[in-house]
Amino acid sequence: MRRFLTASTMLSAIALAAFPLTSAQAAGNPANGAKVYQRCAACHSLNKGVNGIGPSLFGVVGRKAGTESGYAYSAALKNSGIVWTEDKLKEWSANPKTLVPGTKMMMFGAVQGADADDLVAYLNTKK
Repeated sequence: MRRFLTASTMLSAIALAAFPLTSAQAAGNPANGAKVYQRCAACHSLNKGVNGIGPSLFGVVGRKAGTESGYAYSAALKNSGIVWTEDKLKEWSANPKTLVPGTKMMMFGAVQGADADDLVAYLNTKK
């Protein structure tokens, strides 16, 4: 038995192959993430190499934890072995001290659910 694809099915398949969704595109809204990031902005810069109270978050997605040049990390974070994948960043934003006991990160209000998805999608644009 032969199956025939409709023109719209074929176009959809071509479009998906040509423009695959990244996990950030699929998981969150960067525009909303920019608003969520304002909770982080008092301590974290998005400028490359510019650290504040916390390390710069420029290029954080995919970076090994505790490696941003010029920032004095806690031993716990430097030795954690974590790579900041999207999932690890979401876990961190929910509760840093649960993910890495002994971290010096102070957080005022967890970022969870859709807000975490949006925040990570936004950080993923900062490379």
